Amino acid sequence: MMKKYVLVGAGHRARAMFAKPLATEYGDVALLSGIYDHNQVRAEALSKECGDIPVFLSFEQMLNQVKPDVVIVAVPDAYHDKYIIGALEADCDVITEKPMTIDGVKTEAILAAEQNSKGSITVTFNLRFNAYMAKVKELIAGNAVGEILNIHFEYFLDDVHGADYFRRWHSRMEISGGLLIHKSTHHFDIVNWWMDDEPAELYAFGTTRYYGPVREERGKRCLNCHYTQSCEYYWNIREDDFMKAYYLDAEQEEDGYIRDQCVFGDHINIYDTMSVNVKYDRGALLSYSLIAHSPYEGWKAVINGTKGRLELAEYYSGEQAKENERPIILYKRSREKIIYMVPKVSGAHGGADTQLREFLFRSIITDPQLDQQAGSRAGAISLLMGEAANKAISQNTPVQISLKTAVKKDAPRSL
Repeated sequence: MMKKYVLVGAGHRARAMFAKPLATEYGDVALLSGIYDHNQVRAEALSKECGDIPVFLSFEQMLNQVKPDVVIVAVPDAYHDKYIIGALEADCDVITEKPMTIDGVKTEAILAAEQNSKGSITVTFNLRFNAYMAKVKELIAGNAVGEILNIHFEYFLDDVHGADYFRRWHSRMEISGGLLIHKSTHHFDIVNWWMDDEPAELYAFGTTRYYGPVREERGKRCLNCHYTQSCEYYWNIREDDFMKAYYLDAEQEEDGYIRDQCVFGDHINIYDTMSVNVKYDRGALLSYSLIAHSPYEGWKAVINGTKGRLELAEYYSGEQAKENERPIILYKRSREKIIYMVPKVSGAHGGADTQLREFLFRSIITDPQLDQQAGSRAGAISLLMGEAANKAISQNTPVQISLKTAVKKDAPRSL
């Protein structure tokens, strides 16, 4: 069945994940019928790349004229709620980038709007569709480790990917919620999904000691910085055709967004080093850490259960990232050791983006038993964990996690 989609947002993620694939790969089931971004230069650039998709001057105009079946939301995180709620009020289904929003007040407003709408929300937790993550879910669901007692999960962004968050809008807590919301929602959701459980209480620490105003030799942005020859984080935006067209050439617009802000800027108010401890409803414990300045990128986890232990790791940069298979190691109580080799899959996020799109636009899912689709409750719980962590850091106290508004659906229907 052909459905009409509109896209709110015309940045990097909107382009790569949604607009270009919709325009080139899903024409038999999906019609991208409109683009809106508050920066018209970016919207027009994306429209041109995708075959002159209509560009609208306002979200309301796009809704009224197109009357879409589905609204895709891919704008900075603090503004998700406006477009999600507006789409639900028009009885549209919504596909939103994670995090669903950045705080509990906006979360409750979104859930209330979904309760009163014919539409439903899908949150794009693409890591659920990553082959390695899915194999872990399969093993846990198959009782490989028994009842889960605790999980240790460590994520390390390298100082290329990690540094870029401090150049962008993500570097402002009021827009992104910080990395504990913008980035960690991925990891919190994966743990919640693996365990099929929800958090009850957490405590956290966070510092900013690597980025931010930690050195005197800094400017406002890379483009006109006096330290381009000496700064290891200098980045020339003019050398990237996409960044130049979508950001540098779009700076004259009203939003005035600067894409190459200094990673040592005074404006930075998010953490670059974080540690979180969580207690779950059924008693399991999670110890979690995230840094944004590692020499290489990836994650490691250990899952301890009543019947055994899983040791997990994936690497995305550095020497270990070159391996074509990634091991999952299971240690049984009998002292038996079992190794499951998971082939490396090409494509964005280990092929997860492609698999997620197949679900979103063709309703194709490899294993329905894994429950990979994520609705508003999963989106809410994961971001509330990040908000609770931020509160625990600022208030130096444990924080409980709960939802006030009921959720209409445990999982979204096929879109």
